[in-house]
Amino acid sequence: MDRYASEFPFELRTCRWAERAWPPEAAASDDRAFLVARQLGTKRRRWDTIVLECDPGALRERAKFGLERLDSDLLHVVRNAPAEWSYYRDCLPHPGYPWRYVREAIHRADDRGILETRRAGNRIEIRRKWPYPDWLERIVAIENKPDLDRSAARVLGAQLEYDVAMGLADEVWVATRTTGDRVEPALFEDLPVEAGILALDPETLAAEVAWYPRSLAVDEPGTRILERPEGGERDGSAARFEYVDPDEKAETRLEIAERAYERGWRSFVDTMRPDCRYFELRAREGAHLEPYCAAKERCQTAAECSGGCSAFEPEPPVWRTNGWPIEGGPGKRTRKLLEARRRRQRPGL
Repeated sequence: MDRYASEFPFELRTCRWAERAWPPEAAASDDRAFLVARQLGTKRRRWDTIVLECDPGALRERAKFGLERLDSDLLHVVRNAPAEWSYYRDCLPHPGYPWRYVREAIHRADDRGILETRRAGNRIEIRRKWPYPDWLERIVAIENKPDLDRSAARVLGAQLEYDVAMGLADEVWVATRTTGDRVEPALFEDLPVEAGILALDPETLAAEVAWYPRSLAVDEPGTRILERPEGGERDGSAARFEYVDPDEKAETRLEIAERAYERGWRSFVDTMRPDCRYFELRAREGAHLEPYCAAKERCQTAAECSGGCSAFEPEPPVWRTNGWPIEGGPGKRTRKLLEARRRRQRPGL
């Protein structure tokens, strides 16, 4: 059976390739840092793979705020906290929602050690510990489709049109499996010309750019497509859409980047059952670890590897006797191993 015929294992290989070789055909003088994550986006749009292009020095400064992400409330506090003690309502812009939620965010930031607080009578005063760095430079979104059949390409085309119109990512790509043909079949699909096409061999991780993308206007208003005509080719009704302010886009981009910073692409184990006796990690090229189900005898998806799996069996207690329950068995060691590899990609931690 072809292990990379389905999208999930192909997606993991795309992430591994991006971690090793991004950007494609890069110049030797490229001094940016890169973070790779998967299955992230907004309520309306989720991307398979995300590559964050970052300023290396600013990325190290971001590490002072810890591995966990800063949500929108925490970002509002730490980005606007003053260098000198000040009453929080005097120094923070009005958030557009009740101040009690700001106070909750202040207490959470204090508990995490990323903000200083003190009481002045009945008032809460705050002072920043470090300025929040401008660490994010660009967001690259990649859709993974190992096999671009007609139905998959049709759905993918609509998704990429949404990305291009919205302009939330700086670039959008399609990663598809290389065929070895003189012209890759993906070039014949009805995809937006603004989207790049990457032909990837998941076995060897050799990749070739079949079509270079155009940079999208992330600093300009975006167009959010809300509804499309569904009456077929002769349906002349108009699509429904709305414009999105550039400031809103900038806030959303930073929130996505924070989630990507926390999760990385090895977080697949968080939605699986590594405590199952059949769950394994199998090495590819020494460093790349893929999940493997000994019961199914293949790489399983996160949807399959759940508590509802008919083949699920807990680890035998004898596997966990050494150090249990503090250190746990193979399942906990699997989590620690992937967490350590994810952590190494965050400079300064």
